[in-house]
Amino acid sequence: MPTNKSIKQCVAYCLAQRFDISALAKQLSDSALIRLIKGALLIEDNQSWSVVFAYGAVVHWNVSSEQQIKLHHLLLDHAENILASTEEDHFTFILDCPITRIIEDHLEIESSDPIVIFSLSQGMAQSIKLASFETNAITTINNTSYIPKSLAKTGKINLSRHQIAKIRGQLFLTKSDIILNYDLLDTPDFFWEYPEYEVFYGVTAKYLEVSPRTDVLSKKLETIRELFEMLADEQKHRHSSILEWIIIWLIAFEIGMAIVDKVL
Repeated sequence: MPTNKSIKQCVAYCLAQRFDISALAKQLSDSALIRLIKGALLIEDNQSWSVVFAYGAVVHWNVSSEQQIKLHHLLLDHAENILASTEEDHFTFILDCPITRIIEDHLEIESSDPIVIFSLSQGMAQSIKLASFETNAITTINNTSYIPKSLAKTGKINLSRHQIAKIRGQLFLTKSDIILNYDLLDTPDFFWEYPEYEVFYGVTAKYLEVSPRTDVLSKKLETIRELFEMLADEQKHRHSSILEWIIIWLIAFEIGMAIVDKVL
């Protein structure tokens, strides 16, 4: 017979930009044991837990693949800006160990207390959300890497004003999406009220390097900002050049008209 010491599976996903937690809680309240904790949803079922966070992440503990898929369909029905590519991270875990720690993606957890599970999930959810930000930032940088190369090689950016405006818009969306959600990567407010559980959050946040990865993400955002400013300067330069040529042609036209008037 399996016991609490048997190895179980844990999976973290980032599926969307946001979930409507209130609507989810209302729909699930009749069919599942749920708790609303600081804007997150903890779903319990006989030593299985799913923790859903409003910022589009969910962490499953000992939940079958079928149940995960079923819940994901429900989550996506209450989601904003579903991700084109799902981020996921896999772990194993056992319960009722002497201490709580992680070794090579395997968690040893000292208690089956749902709040301990919830606290560990906070670090995992932040990590998978951070992975989504990282993917978005790297994709944006890679897709626009030809711009500084073109500028260095030819001294100009071979794009129309419309194309430049579209790229600036994409850079702005990427940057603003990350910055507006940047506070998600801080220590969650939950631990201000329950400081005794912060040590469990620290186990996953430290192992998954949430803080140093956040610093690296800041540097990627700085790269995006520099690209944005480069394109803005190029647009201003082109606009100024067009105005200069308009003025030159108006002056030439006026001189031409004056000459014709004198000759006639």
